[in-house]
Amino acid sequence: MVQGPDVLPFVDDLARLRIEVFREFPYLYDGDMDYEQRYLRNYCRSPESIFVIARADDQVIGVATGVPLRDETDEFKQPFITSGLDPETIFYFGESVLQRHYRGQGLGVRFIEARENYARSLSRFTHTAFCAVDRPADHQRRPPDFVPLDAFWRKRGYEKQPHLRTTFAWRDLDEKTESPKPMTFWLKRL
Repeated sequence: MVQGPDVLPFVDDLARLRIEVFREFPYLYDGDMDYEQRYLRNYCRSPESIFVIARADDQVIGVATGVPLRDETDEFKQPFITSGLDPETIFYFGESVLQRHYRGQGLGVRFIEARENYARSLSRFTHTAFCAVDRPADHQRRPPDFVPLDAFWRKRGYEKQPHLRTTFAWRDLDEKTESPKPMTFWLKRL
């Protein structure tokens, strides 16, 4: 686990993993390193950001991130403000990316627990939150064996908040330009 400016040496690893993992459904993200470098700078600026890093054979095979919501962009904060929730009291989980080969071995649970424990250690957060893309059940690129993570998140105490929504634009694998994607937040009281 690394914090604040100490996350900088791991930004390239996280960028690589985001591009790899988010190509899969439901994100279908056609990412590039330039965009990733700009997007991930936010974690380097926040003194209380965190990267939980998973390694195998000296390779970074997974990263889970977190940052106080107050240090996030307006697109992340505004749904909470509009709903009367104070960003000062919410610790936001960014991405949790893990190479396919290492999934199903408990690392996702450890990623959540490490970030929750870190948020508790800061002694001022009442909630943790993250957001996930909304794709229709009949999406043409949905694999037949796709299993949404909703049950996994609910088992860990997170509840989907239909009133906490935002949109983010990125280019899907089959798109020529970026398009807005609906995102819904999930929330847990610490």
